[in-house]
Amino acid sequence: MHIVNKIDFNSRIKDGDACAFETFFKLTHLRVLSYSKLFISDSNQADDLVQDCYLKLWEKRHTIKASQSVESLLFVMLRHRCLNYLRDKKFYYSDSDINSIKEIDLQHLFELDFTGVENKSIEEELVDAIRLEIENLPEKRKLVFIKSKIDGMKNREIADELGISLKAVEKHLHQAKEQIQKSLLAKYPMLVMLIAMILR
Repeated sequence: MHIVNKIDFNSRIKDGDACAFETFFKLTHLRVLSYSKLFISDSNQADDLVQDCYLKLWEKRHTIKASQSVESLLFVMLRHRCLNYLRDKKFYYSDSDINSIKEIDLQHLFELDFTGVENKSIEEELVDAIRLEIENLPEKRKLVFIKSKIDGMKNREIADELGISLKAVEKHLHQAKEQIQKSLLAKYPMLVMLIAMILR
């Protein structure tokens, strides 16, 4: 169990316990900042959005429900804040601007620590869905995709290791992305931009 869950932050923060909030900040800040950087390439801007969310959480502490996880609430607030920022910068749902947004590293997303978040975030649901779709890929296509997107290997390295041509690797990756994206968009049609950034 994540250490955040071992402390009753809900009631303590709701009651205005500044020490509890400071402890909560120290325990979650690095993870939350890492999460923000999945969306925002500018480190300073990502940090500003994170700070805004912590401040908003403190200001709205009286609305925290006993059944809510403060950590889950913070992640939801941050996701909305990041997507609103991208929308306001005219990045939201704009194919032409997707390349201007920091690429979400699938390997990074798979390694991000969601432990302790009681209610699954959209990104965690996506990770689970992607894992399932990867398992459904044809064997060679799956192997190439994993080596590229999860293990971080270069296309040439994959070609040499598997004894296939570079074009074959590129074809497998293209087909894998198409198959996974088609399935994910059927399940999460409103997340077209996020899915596109993950699979690019």
